[in-house]
Amino acid sequence: MRRAEKKLKKAQQELSRKQKGSKNRAKARLKIARAHAEVADARREFHHQLSTKLISENQGIAVEDLSVKGLARTKLAKSVHDAGWASFLSMLAYKAQRYGRTLVKIGRYEPTSQTCSTCGVVDGPKPLSVREWTCIACSTVHDRDTNAALNVKTAAGLAVSACGAQVGPGAIPAQREETGSHGLPTGTVPRSGTGSGREGQNPRPSGREHVN
Repeated sequence: MRRAEKKLKKAQQELSRKQKGSKNRAKARLKIARAHAEVADARREFHHQLSTKLISENQGIAVEDLSVKGLARTKLAKSVHDAGWASFLSMLAYKAQRYGRTLVKIGRYEPTSQTCSTCGVVDGPKPLSVREWTCIACSTVHDRDTNAALNVKTAAGLAVSACGAQVGPGAIPAQREETGSHGLPTGTVPRSGTGSGREGQNPRPSGREHVN
């Protein structure tokens, strides 16, 4: 996507040097339109590849509802807008529903970056420049992103058990041979009529009876 953005920037510079009303300026405008489309296509393709990978390799996924408007006021504004977080979440949601995965969204006010994932003590807000910090209670040294991810996973488990926050019907479970959920509860059950007989699993009734 960065290559497409550089191409777009170059096309915009060329447009600024064209005389207004000329045919060359009209051609330059078309070139910019194509460059914009390439940037959008590159972003969409990345979203599709990553969301498909996450859905196919995991039975449960937890995401955090970030305040994009607030992050856009920081020095990370360009990266935040380029990420297209809302578009990516919408792709995750419909693919989770289609393939029977569990998708849990954590509220933006959950202090995932402030809470120690080891002892649970809330250490207080920290600027984005702080990428590593030490817990005042248990002295554990945390990487900011890793610690937040652990807290998101913990909060996701609580969210599922408390309110059944699930995206996707339980009638289309994840296949057992696929990668596990990394500790996230899924609430899925085997397909009806499998007759696996595994202990602790209750197959869904198929709603049909065979009469001999």
